[in-house]
Amino acid sequence: MINHPMSATNVRLLLPEILWLEPEHFEQAKITNPANNEQQQWQFYLNALATFAFSAWLEARLLSQSIQQGSEVAVAMGYLKIGELKLGLVAVEQVLDESVNIPKIVTLEPQLAAHFYVVLEVLEEQEKVMIRGFLRHSELVAYRDREVSSNGESEYCLIPLSALDGEINHLIIYIQQIEPSIVALPMVTDQAIAAPAQTGFSQMRTHLGQWLQGVLDDGWQTIETLINPEANLAWNTRQTFLGTKGGKLINFGVQLNQQTVALLVTVTPESEGKIGIGVQVVPVGGVPILPAQLRLTLISSSEKILQEVQSREQDNYIQLKPFKGKPGINFSIEVSLNDVKVRETFEL
Repeated sequence: MINHPMSATNVRLLLPEILWLEPEHFEQAKITNPANNEQQQWQFYLNALATFAFSAWLEARLLSQSIQQGSEVAVAMGYLKIGELKLGLVAVEQVLDESVNIPKIVTLEPQLAAHFYVVLEVLEEQEKVMIRGFLRHSELVAYRDREVSSNGESEYCLIPLSALDGEINHLIIYIQQIEPSIVALPMVTDQAIAAPAQTGFSQMRTHLGQWLQGVLDDGWQTIETLINPEANLAWNTRQTFLGTKGGKLINFGVQLNQQTVALLVTVTPESEGKIGIGVQVVPVGGVPILPAQLRLTLISSSEKILQEVQSREQDNYIQLKPFKGKPGINFSIEVSLNDVKVRETFEL
């Protein structure tokens, strides 16, 4: 059991520690952004600024320990790993009412859970990050359970700043002295690995039927705006799907050395009112080939794998076999590399 050396009342008398953002932090944060809509892009940007600043702060204090950025691709927060210890970095833009919202999903999805959660207030225009405090996973779960009983519809845990340990040096002591197993985390199961929520991408369904009327859902772009044809001649000369096309960019961050790929979906009207679907993944950004062992998977609404393909060395695209279905049918497409998965859910 971990006991906080100071009471919450005394902790709040401490002034938040200030971390200064460097020019390279802003440049890196703009590059490492896999989101597809403005709200998510902004949160990924804040997460990245907070992660870069806090990582540099930790490195200056933990000289003998390796600090790595987590491989999780999540809107909810950024992640750092120090050996087997995992930190979740909650980036907020402003703290106005002495409380912060932390997404409940990080307590429900095992792969998003962290041993400690650090709240970082990102003041972009002032080029600084303020450390507001931290709490353990079990403490966040306790707040989640109270929120469920009082307001089960909320997606967030409302955490008062007074509940955080504002003495950040306590976290340094914990990192140096405790075994990660002391701070219990939920077990990662096969079902949890397959769950789309671990990626942090929007769980809203994409309605493909309206694409036939020329209306793309938010976050999807036309192929013309998404891909530079001159950089993708190999794909353009071999792709065979005809119909209305939309695409999304996917950036796996450190897993692909910031390489970006595009998920392309084509819809066509078929007989008997059915809708035909074609799905591909292609490289973008001037890289002519896909990374090896990139998987593209079609998953039913009951979580059954219907199709799966995997890229080989030198593949410049991968695609599923065309399929069709009646309006109202739901399915998911998952793009994965190693332990990182990005899933999109669709309705015909």
